[in-house]
Amino acid sequence: MWVKTLILGETVKKLSSRAVAMLTNGVLALILIVVGCVCFFPAAANVSSQLEERVIRRGTSADGVSLMINVYWGTEEVDGILDVLEEYGAKATFFLGGSWADDNTACVRRIAAAGHEIGTHGYFHRDHTTLGYDGNIKEIADSVQFLSLVTGEAVTLFAPPSGAYDEDTVSAAEALGLKTILWSKDTIDWRDKDADTCFLRATKDVTAGDFILMHPMAHTLEALPRILETYEKQGLRAVTVSENLSVQTAT
Repeated sequence: MWVKTLILGETVKKLSSRAVAMLTNGVLALILIVVGCVCFFPAAANVSSQLEERVIRRGTSADGVSLMINVYWGTEEVDGILDVLEEYGAKATFFLGGSWADDNTACVRRIAAAGHEIGTHGYFHRDHTTLGYDGNIKEIADSVQFLSLVTGEAVTLFAPPSGAYDEDTVSAAEALGLKTILWSKDTIDWRDKDADTCFLRATKDVTAGDFILMHPMAHTLEALPRILETYEKQGLRAVTVSENLSVQTAT
């Protein structure tokens, strides 16, 4: 009996030692995880935040809003949009795909001649996060060179297709002397093909400095006069993105 008790005691001691070791290792592992979270994730978040700060989503105008019209299709609607903008004395920034511009040089020249701003939307409608730095340089530079050749004007703004960008995208744009532009309001007119929906998204809670994204769609063209009239009633002017980016004084 005494021998059994001794053996049992030794077994309990061994089990206790193992339990303590496992608990100690678990605590150490937990500490390492916590330290890793504290040290690594804020740094990663900071990098992401720094990249986001290099992308411009709104302007600084005291009374201006900017229509960002991204174009890879819809030549007939582009012509109609230009007519409406002229009627209301409004200006816009057209971000043109190089492949579309190559097929529609007369329309590109009309946009420029009307005093609207032309930015690049890349040459083809590609996901710029998959291109790497050199791929981004080529895709953006090819479109910039072509648009400049057609209009005789410098291109200074870049809107990545689908709003997709990464460090390589923004760095490539900066190396080419371009600002990367995204929107503060999105009509999502490419998906929801309804003039009333487009109007609501372009005007609801709109404030000076906003960049409003749209495309040359039939229902967008239909909504455009109401959109511009609403801006006028609110004391807002439709101006180019570059004008919106410079500090303006309301008159």
